[in-house]
This record gives sequence, C-alpha cells and structure tokens, in this order.
Amino acid sequence: QVQLVESGGGLVQAGGSLRLSCAASGGTFSSHAMGWFRQGPGKEREFVAAINRSGSSTVYADSVEGRFTISRDNAKNTVYLQMNSLKPEDTAVYYCAAGRLLTRVAAGGNSVDYWGKGTLVTVSS
Repeated sequence: QVQLVESGGGLVQAGGSLRLSCAASGGTFSSHAMGWFRQGPGKEREFVAAINRSGSSTVYADSVEGRFTISRDNAKNTVYLQMNSLKPEDTAVYYCAAGRLLTRVAAGGNSVDYWGKGTLVTVSS
C-alpha cells in the first residue's frame, strides 16, 4: 500500500505563487509515475500535471502550461507542484496521485492507483 500526503496549500492573492508537496510512503517511490489533479466547487476533478518515474518527462493541462511546474525528488520520496501567476480559477482542492505509467496517471479516474486526501488552494482576486 502507498500513502500520499499533500501539504503547502493556503490562501494567496492573484498573481502570487505557491509550492505544493506530496510525500509518499509504504512503497517504492521511484517505481511510480506521479501526478496532480484538482477539483473546484461544483466541478469535476481535472488533470493538472504528471511526471514519469525518473522525472525526465512531464505533461501539463493546457490551463496551467507555462505557469505550473511538476518535479520530483526520488531521494526524498516527494513530488512537487510549483504554481506561479495564480488566478482565481485555480482555486481548488489539489490531489496527489500515483500510478504505473505517466499516461495512466494523466488519464485519471480508475487509471490512477493511489490518491492523497488533498490540500486546499484559495486564490483571491
């Protein structure tokens, strides 16, 4: 079993930055592709970003491309999401995810093997 714990959420003004962290335990971190999803009030959970096992490949949703950066430190069993130029529409609960392959994590839903409980990001206007 793999456990994922997000941290770093909070309140930030539009245009500001925030860095989320996801700490993994209970498995071999380097054997999993990782990702981030988010869900705003009244909306479906949507894909944000994903990264492969080594960190050499990444993929982003069009809505965050150029503003967000996903990275990982396998020595620390941690994946990060650096969020810059934040907008009110970025307000959501952000969830960490783990799976076998980057493409499976990016697909979301039942293709994801493990989910964190989420951390709330609120961007004020």
